[in-house]
Amino acid sequence: MRAETTPIPGLLVLHPRVFEDERGHFFESYNRDVLAELGIVEDFVQDNQSLSQRGVLRGLHFQSPPFAQGKLVRVVTGRVFDVALDIRVGSPTYGQHYGIELSGANKTQFWIPPGFAHGFVTLEDQTLFAYKCTALYSKVSEGSVRWNDPRLGIDWGLEQTLLSEKDQMAPLFNELKSPFAFEL
Repeated sequence: MRAETTPIPGLLVLHPRVFEDERGHFFESYNRDVLAELGIVEDFVQDNQSLSQRGVLRGLHFQSPPFAQGKLVRVVTGRVFDVALDIRVGSPTYGQHYGIELSGANKTQFWIPPGFAHGFVTLEDQTLFAYKCTALYSKVSEGSVRWNDPRLGIDWGLEQTLLSEKDQMAPLFNELKSPFAFEL
């Protein structure tokens, strides 16, 4: 697996080694030792999966400490535009986001450590999104940031989106009382 850094420290784009032949393909989507060599030494405790039609937007979500989650995300089938927003107070990239297209075809994975809000919009019908989490979900620890806050300037790439009521009502970024502090 090859890791690619991003303009925001902590976020990594991961490219697995894919073996293809006339039968199809094979790749390791998770290998604890390989990830440790890349600097990801987290203990993953929960796997999640969602199936969405084109235009479904989920996010921008985070979990507060002590249930803060790092996420290793990927798309099994279909395509998404995936976004991580830095909500680490004191970070030189606080309030900045990074977006990347993940798909079943490119097999790219995205490591999002605690301290980031995360969201994605599906670009194809029947998109299957899967991710590993470093902490168990806790309803009382969940938080969110409004997906279309003009201050953030995220271009989701779609004219129309389908959102949950919770995501439609999420606080604006300047209303956020982030529970995360930037650490070197």
